[in-house]
This record gives sequence, C-alpha cells and structure tokens, in this order.
Amino acid sequence: MLSIIQAAGWPIWPLIACSIFALAIIFERLYALQTFKILPANALEKAIESTRQGFPSESSIHLIAQLGAVGPIFASGLQTLALNPSASHQDVRESMEMEGRMAAQGLERYLTALATLASASPLLGLLGTVIGMIELFGLQAPGQQQPSELAHGISVALYNTALGLLVAIPCLMAWRFFKAKVDRLLLQMEWASERFARHLAAMRE
Repeated sequence: MLSIIQAAGWPIWPLIACSIFALAIIFERLYALQTFKILPANALEKAIESTRQGFPSESSIHLIAQLGAVGPIFASGLQTLALNPSASHQDVRESMEMEGRMAAQGLERYLTALATLASASPLLGLLGTVIGMIELFGLQAPGQQQPSELAHGISVALYNTALGLLVAIPCLMAWRFFKAKVDRLLLQMEWASERFARHLAAMRE
C-alpha cells in the first residue's frame, strides 16, 4: 500500500486528507445525531407536565432546556412568556421558530462539508491521474518506449482515480443517510414544537 502511495505521487495526499476528514465527520455525526440526543423519549410530555401546576419556575425552564435539541425550543416559548406574560401567541411561536432554526443548523452541521468532499474527491482523483499521465509521457524518449513500463505507469496513475471514487462513494452515501435522518428529526421536532405551542396557547385561555 505504501508503495502505491509513493508511486502515485503527491496528488494522492489531498485524497488521503479528504478520507481522514470524511471519516471524522461521519463518526461525529453518527454520535451527534442519535435520536435520544435530539428528541428524548417523553420530552414533549415532560415539558407539558411542567406546566400542569401553573407556570414553571426558572429552574424548571432550565431543566426543560436540557431535553435534547428540542428542549431549547420548548424553553424559548416559556421564557418569552416569563419575560412578557402578555406576549401574543404569535410572539411565542416566532421565538420557538427562531430557536428551531438554530437547532436545525446544529443538526445539519458538517453535512455541507461532507457533500463537498463527495463532489471534490473524484475531481482530485482525476487531477492526479492527468498529472501522472503527463509526467509519464513526458519521460518517454522517442524510440525508447517500453510497453510494460508504460502499462505499469498508467496503472499507477489510475490509482488516483480509484482512490478518488473510493472516497467519494462512501461520502455521498453517508451524506444522503444523514440528510434523510436530519429531515426526519426536524419533522418530529416541528410536530412536537407545534403541539407544545398549542398547549401554551390553551393554557393561557
């Protein structure tokens, strides 16, 4: 493997760096996007229960904010009412929506970088192949072509393309997987937030 890397030349090193970054992002997102970290079980029920005996205290609101990524959304609605008890239902919804957009940005963290790696890796591989071919044919003197050496040089140059695809395909699959998971989590968070906003409106009537 080391001999292949050395023979492929310097263009292969950016691809190796891309593979390392891609693996780091994939493992980080696998850890961060666990459902219990984003939308813990009974999070909505716990937030609603905190308001059964009247408006929750500041400490209770702080505890609600710890309920995964959806917790700060619930807490923002309660904090809006705590700061301004006469706030309209629209004001409460807008504060929760703003917090929801921030939560969505957190869920989509690094996904753009992963998509960029998936798009750039094949191009880097192709660039390495082209550079290798240029160097290979540039070293061939007229009348001294060695078919076996030429075939070997071409195969080594193509390692760049192969590695580029080897990096890009898992990146693309991981990006699609995480994008679908984020969309599903956002839909569940939106549903829970809507239920909680309606509960707050009913509680004030």
